[in-house]
Amino acid sequence: MRTREGGRIVDEAAVVARVRAGEPEAYADLVRAHTGIALRAARALGAGPDAEDVVQQAFFKAYCSLGRFRDGAAFRPWLLSIVANETRNTVRTAGRQRSLADREAALVEAEPLIPPAADPAVAALEIERRVALLGALEQLSEEHRLVVTYRYLLEMDEPETAAALGWPRGTVKSRLSRALRKLGRLLPEFDPGASLDRGELRERKEQREQGEQKGRRGLRGWRGGGDEGE
Repeated sequence: MRTREGGRIVDEAAVVARVRAGEPEAYADLVRAHTGIALRAARALGAGPDAEDVVQQAFFKAYCSLGRFRDGAAFRPWLLSIVANETRNTVRTAGRQRSLADREAALVEAEPLIPPAADPAVAALEIERRVALLGALEQLSEEHRLVVTYRYLLEMDEPETAAALGWPRGTVKSRLSRALRKLGRLLPEFDPGASLDRGELRERKEQREQGEQKGRRGLRGWRGGGDEGE
């Protein structure tokens, strides 16, 4: 697997091979390539001010476990699975969950989502949308929150999400579908319109699709718009 780090490409397999061959300094290439998304993951999953410590520990554990890393696999989802476990352990050890306000502040601080020149009214609306989205995410089950976080907030594709969570791709697809429908119910302001009444089965199918669409629309605003990545 190759990962773009800054303006250059990092050949992950080559770096891992060099580390295994006795060049531990080569590991710095992987750290530089994946620190940004690792920090975003830790903050999105609730690490708050402990995010940097969580990521540092995750990179250390990944380094110690490189002997078990499967040749040809992507490093990013494997690392993020370690980040998720470290975040979960940190939150449990601290005996608290980060508040919604803390998580919003940490994410905004980590990556500015609204251009400084944006219209103040537009900026306020975007902030309101993100707070609403975080509030809705907090109401999901842990597995639904995880799959939405990896798939949309971290912009991972379906195979990467499956690898990061250790789930079959079919499980990712089904849980993501249910999570999006739940978000659609929790974010009614993104309602794209009422379903068509063409029989009970057709109506139920359309309601499911609309629920997923509403969830995607809410997530689309998370990073300033654009395609959902489907």
